Amino acid sequence: MLREIVLDTETTGFKATNGDRIVEIGCIELINHIPSGKDFQTYINPERDMPDGAFSVHGLSEEFLADKPLFHDIATDFLSFIDDAPLIIHNAPFDMGFLNFELKKMNIEPIKNKIIDTVLLARKIHPGARVSLDALCKHYGVNNSHRTLHGALLDSQILAEIYLELIGGRQVGLSLSENILEEPQNQQINQKTINLTRTNKLEDRISKQEEQAHKDLIKNMGENALWTKLYSK
Repeated sequence: MLREIVLDTETTGFKATNGDRIVEIGCIELINHIPSGKDFQTYINPERDMPDGAFSVHGLSEEFLADKPLFHDIATDFLSFIDDAPLIIHNAPFDMGFLNFELKKMNIEPIKNKIIDTVLLARKIHPGARVSLDALCKHYGVNNSHRTLHGALLDSQILAEIYLELIGGRQVGLSLSENILEEPQNQQINQKTINLTRTNKLEDRISKQEEQAHKDLIKNMGENALWTKLYSK
């Protein structure tokens, strides 16, 4: 059984070392690449103001976060949930930078789980194309119409679907153009027709005597017997 965790965070800004903090963590558990139904989600009081730019992205206000737990209050539960599973993250250095910064303040070792960065994975599969979460949703037909604002758990749910597509998912066996994300109107999917006609006839596996014995057996069953009707077709 393969257990993986899709992870996302929301923050007050772009860099923890500049005073920005995590305000939400969202995780989705995958078992053999499929969501298991288990998740982890929490809002976090950043103990600072909320810049207008960050609020416009996720809509989490200072007032809303004021009574939420601090990071050190949820750290144990968070680490227990991810355990040692590989972490699937879109632009992993961003999220891991914030998480490890908070853990360092608590004198806890940095997270050493295997990291699968879906930005790097998408760039490898679609070189030169846009690989934002919205662009990937548009390409793979993942519905994100309900994503008016960013949310850690919601984005993790969407990323879980994108990850499935990136590793083969519903698109396995299709040949996609390199620029398919940038120009979806020019999508061309090459599908090969499989010819199921045999070029060489299989050799007979029964002898003439066995075949005749079979015919005699069916003949003795009578006209109304099912095998008689099938054999006569």
